[in-house]
Amino acid sequence: MDRIRRALKSDEGFTLIELLIVIVILGVLAAIVVFAVTGINNKGTTAACQAEKTTLTAAEEANYAKSATGTTAGTYTDTAGLASAGLIAAGTTGHYYTASATGGGTGYTINPVAGAGCP
Repeated sequence: MDRIRRALKSDEGFTLIELLIVIVILGVLAAIVVFAVTGINNKGTTAACQAEKTTLTAAEEANYAKSATGTTAGTYTDTAGLASAGLIAAGTTGHYYTASATGGGTGYTINPVAGAGCP
């Protein structure tokens, strides 16, 4: 008990240098966490871009097969045409990529939306 009373009465504590070192270490750890979290967001965007591109490709091919009759070749369409045909849900695509028909419906292109961050 006497030892506790002596410890409470003493003027010992942390020096300014010790406190500054702890603050610097906490700052470095915070910077590491911020940069690690930023990378997670980029991976999510990349995965969403790939998923939307795959969805549009499959929908275009399904539209081509659906529009073909007998010996008549099918046609391709744009993103709005895919939605109206019921091949994609309205509002679920077009955030990262859009589809457009080329050559009067004989081909299609899938282009990234400007500013979406997709390759």
